Order: sequence, then structure tokens, then C-alpha cells
Amino acid sequence: MKLTLKIWRQKNAQAKGQMVTYPIDGIDGDMSFLEMMDVLNNGLINKGDDPVVFDHDCREGICGSCSMFINGEAHGPDRLVTTCQLHMRKFKDGDTITIEPFRAAGFPVIKDLMVDRSSFDRIQHAGGFISVNTSGNTQDANAIPIEKANADAAFDAATCIGCGACVASCKNSSAMLFVSAKVSQFALLPQGEIEATDRVLNMVKQMDEEGFGNCTNTGACEVECPKGISLENIARMNREYMAATMKG
Repeated sequence: MKLTLKIWRQKNAQAKGQMVTYPIDGIDGDMSFLEMMDVLNNGLINKGDDPVVFDHDCREGICGSCSMFINGEAHGPDRLVTTCQLHMRKFKDGDTITIEPFRAAGFPVIKDLMVDRSSFDRIQHAGGFISVNTSGNTQDANAIPIEKANADAAFDAATCIGCGACVASCKNSSAMLFVSAKVSQFALLPQGEIEATDRVLNMVKQMDEEGFGNCTNTGACEVECPKGISLENIARMNREYMAATMKG
């Protein structure tokens, strides 16, 4: 395939970025999107130009660090996949592909397509954990009976990889799908009950301090989420938050 790539280039966090056009040829439909980017970068390096900086790690659809905004969609036109699992057969010969970083106040651009998502780490640190005695006398998890529906919902919430597609897709740059998944993961299990009140209050407070917007139930976050995290988690987090505030 022959393609035209329009890519956001930004030298650093302080620099003014711009879209730069790159023609590319010889792209196979079985290539992943990141392999296509590798081909582009190899060509740029061979010409003595700076390669396009983008984040990636496992390239197996697990870590979420490969996040890109492709033709106006987080992770591109496919569904339930990350950018690294997007294949070039989703595009046609002669297509123009616009590639940008995730844009949100809470995700400042580091360089080109790489953004700083440490805000998600700080939200996790604020309450996304449980206190567990790991001194050698821990209770076997299987000794605590849990209703299957709750266990299934908790596991579904736990599949969130924190890629930030929900933020990038939301007109308000809301992180509520991410935060609600982390809250729900523990709210549905007895192990999470001890810190339930502090957890939701602290995580929502940190989310607001990071500059993320509020949810207005557009639903774009669920559509673009590579793990299909449900909006039901946001409703659950709102109930947890209301209950926590009433406790004082």
C-alpha cells in the first residue's frame, strides 16, 4: 500500500507542534500499525531525520502504552484493540491517515505522539489498592465466598489497562471510566470494603486535581475502550461516592 501520513510533531513539552506530512510505500496489510510506524522511522533515520517518537512496550495489547489518536479515534478504527493490535488491513491503498497524541490537560505532550500519563498513576496511588497482611499469615482468597455475578463484574473492571482512550475520546477529557473501573474492582469484593469510603473520596479528589473533566454520559469512552469497560462502572462509582460523602 501507498499511504499519506499526517503526524503531529512536537520537539518537547514547551515547543509549538505542527502536523507534518509523510508519504510511505510498501506497507503490507498484515503489518501492525506500530510496524508501519517502524518502517516510517527507519526511513527517516536513514535520511538523517529525527524519528517520530511514540510510546510502546509489550506490543501485545496488554499495557496500553502504545496509545495514539488515529483518524479521530483513540487506537484507530478497529474495536476492542490497542494501537499495537491494529493492523494495516483496516486501511486502503491511497488512504491519508492522521496521527495525533492523546489530547487532554491531564496528559501533557512529552514529544511527538508520547504523552505523560503519570496522572493516572497518582490517581491509583490515592486509593487504588487494598491493605493486605503479607507477613506470611494471609488468608487464602478462595476461603472468602463471593457471589459469581460480583466476581465477574470485578474481573471485568480489573481488565482496564489505564491506556487513557476514555480520556482522549471524551469531549470533556473525563477520566471517570478509568477511575470507576479501579473503584469498582474493589467495591465489588469483600477485600475492598475496609478502605471503600476513603478510596472513592481520595481517587475522585485526585482525578479532579489532575484537571480531568466530568462525565456527561456521551458514551464515547465505552465505545473506544480497548477492553470494553462498561459505563455501569461510572454509575457504581457515583453511588459509592454519594454513600461515602453521607458517612461524613
